[in-house]
Amino acid sequence: MYKSSNSQKQIGDNLRIIPLGGFGEVGRNMMLFEYKGKILICDMGFRMPSEDMPGIDYIIPNINYLKGKEKNILGIVFTHGHYDHIGAVPYFMKKLGNPLMFASGLTRGIIMKRQDDFPDQPKLNITRIKNGSKIKLGPFRVEFFRMNHNIPDNMGLFIETPVGNIMHTSDFKFDSSPVNDLPTDFQKLKNFSQRKILLLLSDSTGAEEPGHSLSEKDIQKNLESIFEKAQGRIIAATFSSLINRIQQIITLSEKYNRKVAIAGYSMKTNVEICKNLGYLKTKKGTLISTKEISHYRDSQITFLCTGAQGEGSAALMRITNQEYPHLRFKKGDNVIFSSSVIPGNERTVQLLKDDILRQKARVFHYKMMDIHAGGHAQQEELKKMFQIMKPKFFIPIHGQYSMLVNHAELVHSLGMPRENIIVAENGQIINLEQKRMLIEKKTIPSNPIMVDGLGVGDVGEIVLRDRQMLARDGMFIIVAVIDKQTGKVKGSPDIISRGFVYLRESKPLLAETRKKVISIVNKYNGPRGTTGQTYIKNEIRSQISKFLFKKTERRPIVLPVVIQV
Repeated sequence: MYKSSNSQKQIGDNLRIIPLGGFGEVGRNMMLFEYKGKILICDMGFRMPSEDMPGIDYIIPNINYLKGKEKNILGIVFTHGHYDHIGAVPYFMKKLGNPLMFASGLTRGIIMKRQDDFPDQPKLNITRIKNGSKIKLGPFRVEFFRMNHNIPDNMGLFIETPVGNIMHTSDFKFDSSPVNDLPTDFQKLKNFSQRKILLLLSDSTGAEEPGHSLSEKDIQKNLESIFEKAQGRIIAATFSSLINRIQQIITLSEKYNRKVAIAGYSMKTNVEICKNLGYLKTKKGTLISTKEISHYRDSQITFLCTGAQGEGSAALMRITNQEYPHLRFKKGDNVIFSSSVIPGNERTVQLLKDDILRQKARVFHYKMMDIHAGGHAQQEELKKMFQIMKPKFFIPIHGQYSMLVNHAELVHSLGMPRENIIVAENGQIINLEQKRMLIEKKTIPSNPIMVDGLGVGDVGEIVLRDRQMLARDGMFIIVAVIDKQTGKVKGSPDIISRGFVYLRESKPLLAETRKKVISIVNKYNGPRGTTGQTYIKNEIRSQISKFLFKKTERRPIVLPVVIQV
């Protein structure tokens, strides 16, 4: 099919392209360009955990490959300010030697502000770039150019290398009537194509969607229909980094004489950054604090918050759980989910909507009407990008594996030979020459690194599996006190159950378990504890686990505690 298999051919003067994240997943975007040992990094993002990762805050790339190569890092270029492209910065700067960074004004502002939230971080050296900026880093020349997305200051990259020219689209869409942005500059794209594109790296998140993405102007019309008819409060939930949507909601609120209260630390922070940099415009007196909501009639209030993905700590979930101090849902409220659901969050979001509806509020979401436009090109736009660029080689980037494959099929249908297309995955090394492109046999570590509180990477597969077992079947603790002289159990073993069975209603099971524990100890332990505690614990764990499964068909984590007195 495509060149996704390993090759053992030797490559001469070549460019290595190494994805550390974003290939086969949505988020965690990070890519390396390496030429003769010199490394240019593109983006450094995180992704949100899936539902099977209890307790995990974020997933970040694995940068072990860069260990010992810190002096060879020429710099980091950023495409835009979404956290799936910048969110891992605070975790890596010390490890990478705080290299030079290049970002547009808004992206730079968000990175710098977020860095303040992390103690003991080095002062970042970020050069502000703009549309048309050009930089030279070792063998690489990078030109930044504006591309429509759903956040201002999004930049595509035209990268000149000794091997040939590379076009990196960033996340993009073609919007003829965007909000808070200018339309796509097609003439500039055509000018790039005339400089001969060796390789096109193109956003694949929308590759499974037919047609053309919605314009922000269409979204504005549909949102306005809600504002026009709403008599009660409007509670709008979206991503904190979706600046275009935030601007639309503020603009409509001003048009319909509503005050706007903003909740959520990240959203407040981004609004403040955007206002200071001129990317967000509000009239004097529009923004109020959440404490002031009660001072106005319901028809005068818009509440703008995070939580459209069902995040447990976000404002929308706290309101739904009646834990938010200044707002409770009531009949007449209008709740807008202005974001699509991230894959894996479907069940959580559905339960959240159900709970809101039970509280008599009305819910609007993107499946009911077009109140959210993704920031990603769909099939017709992806075709147009490819046809403009006319590259020799093609690699789909940014998306689940099925999205990458669909994008590859789309490009092949336009005449690109399959041997000139690579569908790669994280950790694979792509070698690019002027006349060929292939994947090395060698791969590098690319497993997800999990962030849990202040711990980075200390939660691995084993810990995660334990958490999943605890969430699924609970924990069963057995405390047995053994007489040193006789080697027998003193009294009756204590049992603690958490998330497995309710002790008061399971007395026969517990009595049988205690007898079995006593039998195990008496069988395997002699006078003065000659067998040893470790062996006894292992036997209790093994036999009681089998016993409990036989009785309940559940597998709790069994933790035996053996005390000799």
